Amino acid sequence: MPSYLITGVSRGLGWEFLNQLSTDANNTVIGIVRNKPVTDKKIAEAFAERSNITILEADLTSYDDLKRASSDVATVTGGSLDYLIANGAYITPFDAYDGLGTLIDKPQQLSTEYHKMMDTNVLGNIYLFGVFIPLILKGKGRKVMTVTSGFGDIDWTNELDLDMNALYSISKAAVNMVTAKFNAQYKKDNVLFVSICPGFADVDHPQEPPNEAQQAKLQEMFATITKYSPSFKGPDSPALTVNTLLSVMDDCSIEKDDGGKVWSHFKNKRWL
Repeated sequence: MPSYLITGVSRGLGWEFLNQLSTDANNTVIGIVRNKPVTDKKIAEAFAERSNITILEADLTSYDDLKRASSDVATVTGGSLDYLIANGAYITPFDAYDGLGTLIDKPQQLSTEYHKMMDTNVLGNIYLFGVFIPLILKGKGRKVMTVTSGFGDIDWTNELDLDMNALYSISKAAVNMVTAKFNAQYKKDNVLFVSICPGFADVDHPQEPPNEAQQAKLQEMFATITKYSPSFKGPDSPALTVNTLLSVMDDCSIEKDDGGKVWSHFKNKRWL
């Protein structure tokens, strides 16, 4: 009975991970969210017949929350964990359209959003990996996947002149290094840490509709993406995206030298 722990399962890709993995009654699927009652209600309505789902409440920025969650996971699984999927992340509309040279005009907001982004997306995953590695070491799967983004790739940023999503990109580049560092430490114990980008997924992030200038920036970005990937027709569904991510994770291994790598959903460096 393989066990899976997924962060950020209240919506988006996290919710789809929860859905697909819990379809198999032999899987033990545990989700971490910030608001347990709301997620419990949603699960009761959508997956009432699935008894293999457990929801725990924790904030990624709280070491104590995650430490308590690790004890709860150990109780559910009998003291081990096979797979950890680090999906939870903070996304802000603050940096969605403007580059750092523009964002600096709002220094206080820039500072606030930067620290929130780094605390959640980077430090939060350091906490996450650190408190759960004892359970992973006792598991059979021994795989940890970070859901990352092509926006964290320096070469792609330079190739396409991508100045948007600056803070998010910085946090993803940093968490890729976090994943690699954990892999370097635990590879000898046959634990695989890998970062995988989902590509462009059709998930909603609550924010205000773009104004005219922002819409123009989006159109410019999509034109750039179309040149980069002429076959790109738009975002993939969450179902297809998660199915692909799980397939890549399943294919990754220490023997194939995938540990610490940053892969796209094609298992290469082609982000779209």
